[in-house]
Amino acid sequence: MKILITGAGGLLGSKIAYLALKKNYEVYAAYLNNLPSNGFPIKLDISNKKMVFKIIKDIEKNKRYKFIKGDLINYNFLSKIIKEVDIIVNIAAETHVDRSIANPRLFLESNTIGTFNILEAIRNNNLNIRMIHVSTDEVYSDILNGSYKEDDRLKPSSPYAASKASADMFCLAYYRTYGLNVIITRCSNNFGPYQFPEKFIPKIIIRASMGLKVPIYGSGKNIRDWIYVLDHCEALDLILKNGKSGEIYNISSNNEFENIKIAEMILDIMNKPKDLIEFVEDRPGHDIRYSLDSSKIRKELNWKPKYSFKESLEKTIEWYLNNEWWWKPLATEKILHPTPWKLKWDTLSLLS
Repeated sequence: MKILITGAGGLLGSKIAYLALKKNYEVYAAYLNNLPSNGFPIKLDISNKKMVFKIIKDIEKNKRYKFIKGDLINYNFLSKIIKEVDIIVNIAAETHVDRSIANPRLFLESNTIGTFNILEAIRNNNLNIRMIHVSTDEVYSDILNGSYKEDDRLKPSSPYAASKASADMFCLAYYRTYGLNVIITRCSNNFGPYQFPEKFIPKIIIRASMGLKVPIYGSGKNIRDWIYVLDHCEALDLILKNGKSGEIYNISSNNEFENIKIAEMILDIMNKPKDLIEFVEDRPGHDIRYSLDSSKIRKELNWKPKYSFKESLEKTIEWYLNNEWWWKPLATEKILHPTPWKLKWDTLSLLS
């Protein structure tokens, strides 16, 4: 079986590529955004071969692995590539909420139009491809009590969430109207090694390791549910094998913590003082609490998370402290900025 993984350079995509090879898939690992903000700068990591993910180094010599560089916005490119595969796992996306506030258009183009192009390429080529579209818990907006189920209404708060919700709607429409074999997954916050430095957990680790203040939005009382990236991978593998076309599956670990608590836990593990924490201006439209009900995938597909949150967090912190060679060239002042939603972001932002 041949599998196309879009966004294969990011935290989740690189792990999926690695696991797919272990399961004997023929992998087309596609970094389909020219400069993905949630992955690594291609000009550094691919062209010059200086900063390549170790996980990609380990697999790129595999005869069943093929690296593809392109852009989701290029329909002709996509139309040609998907003729070669049987499965698509669509992970490629602009994901940083703060950037979407500063420059929404990039998120519309990558997340909505990019997904639309994949669907159109499948439809126009009459292909019976199984597609897993990886979405986010943010499409539901926040919830003060209880947890969202798959059929609850969508009410996105940020341009990022709106772009993902729009993509979800196109997937459902193409299943209903054209009979495409599409499944949507919505997962809570991922974390683990190789996550881009501007994300919440690595940003805290990196800034604390450098003796810098750790910025926390508003009061720090916003709540997120955290899942270790390998648990997410296992869920996607089960959905790929046994999920039902046209269905939506929520994926969550029930590890809900206030942002301030996560920061304090990280500082404790690193033996850093809590006075490094600095409360900064809250970003516009900041959701208070995300929570997903994942009973559907647990009951229907017998999935449950395997990894302890505390142990996974400790391993993640240890990885960042031992792999400065990877994150230091990426962790610019702009990437580590306390309030990045106030900055100007464009497609060359990672190289500035």
